[in-house]
Amino acid sequence: MSESESGEARWAVANVFSSFNNTLITVTDITGAETLIKSSGGAVVKQNRDEASPYAAMQMAEGVAEELLAQGIEGVHVRIRGPGGNAQKSPGPGAQPTIRALARAGLEIGRIEDVTPIPHDGTRAPKKNRL
Repeated sequence: MSESESGEARWAVANVFSSFNNTLITVTDITGAETLIKSSGGAVVKQNRDEASPYAAMQMAEGVAEELLAQGIEGVHVRIRGPGGNAQKSPGPGAQPTIRALARAGLEIGRIEDVTPIPHDGTRAPKKNRL
C-alpha cells in the first residue's frame, strides 16, 4: 500500500444514496468539507428506467473508484442512505453493487454504516389504499 508524504494512508467518505429510482454517490474528504467526486446512475446509462439498476450502480462506482485511485485515495468509509422518512426505509437495489464495485476496483473499505433518516413520529403517513 502506498502512503502519502505524511506517512499515513489517504481515506475518504463515500456517501451512497440508493432509492428505487436512482443511485447517487458523493465522495468527500474525511471531514466532509470538500467534495472530491460525484456521480449518479443516470450518468452511465441511457434509459431512465435503468438508473437504479445494479448494473448502473456498478458502472458508476467503477468510474468513481478509478478517479479516486488517480487522486491518491486508498480507502473509503461508506455511508449508505435509503429514502427514509415516510418513504421506504431500506436502500434501493444499487447499494450493494456499489460497495462491491468499490472494493473490487482496489479501494480499501473501512466502515459501512446506514444513515437512512428514521422519523421519530414526524409527518403524517399517506393513507392506505382500500379495495
